[in-house]
Amino acid sequence: MNATEQSLSRLVIPAGKKNRHRAGPWILFVVILLLASGALVVFFNTQQNDRKPVPAAAPSAAPAPKPGDVLLTVSGYIIPRERIELSPRFMATVKWIGVKKGDLVKKDDVIVRLEDAEYRARVLEIEGRLALVEANLTNAAVNLQRQLALDKARVESPRTLDEARRARDVAAAEITVAKGQLALAQTYLDWCTIRAPITGTILEKLVDPNELVTPQSFGGGRGPSTAFVSMADLNDLQVEIDINEADLAKIRLKQRCRIRPEAYPDKQYSGYVVEIAPEANRSKGTLQVKVQIEKPDEFLTPELTAKVEFLADKP
Repeated sequence: MNATEQSLSRLVIPAGKKNRHRAGPWILFVVILLLASGALVVFFNTQQNDRKPVPAAAPSAAPAPKPGDVLLTVSGYIIPRERIELSPRFMATVKWIGVKKGDLVKKDDVIVRLEDAEYRARVLEIEGRLALVEANLTNAAVNLQRQLALDKARVESPRTLDEARRARDVAAAEITVAKGQLALAQTYLDWCTIRAPITGTILEKLVDPNELVTPQSFGGGRGPSTAFVSMADLNDLQVEIDINEADLAKIRLKQRCRIRPEAYPDKQYSGYVVEIAPEANRSKGTLQVKVQIEKPDEFLTPELTAKVEFLADKP
């Protein structure tokens, strides 16, 4: 073998080496396939774990309120339980008014007098008419007795006796009418004297002497007044509150409360829920509640703001 043939024989690849090189790519492909399969398995397991609902942590139970604990604090306004406005029963002129704002009056005290000359004259007129019809009745009764005696002696006709009875009955009826007119005139005269219906404080004076008053408003701000005064018992006070509907479950009738006026934070009063409105305010989403104040004093004034603390029940 010459030199050229030897050189060519070195370039020829042995058969064993050819097979080893052919197997290499297949092994690499299998390894890549296994790695891809493992990655897919891991991916799908991760997705399934993410889809599983995470159990929520159990909420910690709020401790039950102890008797006397504050369940809710709301601000409201102090009001009298009853506010009374005294109005006339008919159109009249104020003759005298004996009170001013802030005065304390007792029940049945005279606070206003109206012009009553007309009604006094009516009472006198009807009293005179009553006396006249009483005299007519007396005369008719005497005449009837006379006619009965004549009828018994058959001197007068039965028709004359009937007329005497009728005259006696008419006179009796006129007395009844006159007494009714006198009672009506006396009632109007009594209405000219205005008395306090309760013991309380004058909150507002609405008229002055010589001013016209009427029980009916005609509109406008300069017409006749429809009330003399407004008054209330300041020993009977409440706090008016608007409760949010979300807090209604914390409120009940006769629930104990603590009241603190904003003007006097160091003052504290006891009270209880006395009224829960039967109808809510749709636009506000609230319900009106009234709390009765026990033992109010001079520091509590109507229309002042007060904080009310609703307390948990005591055993």
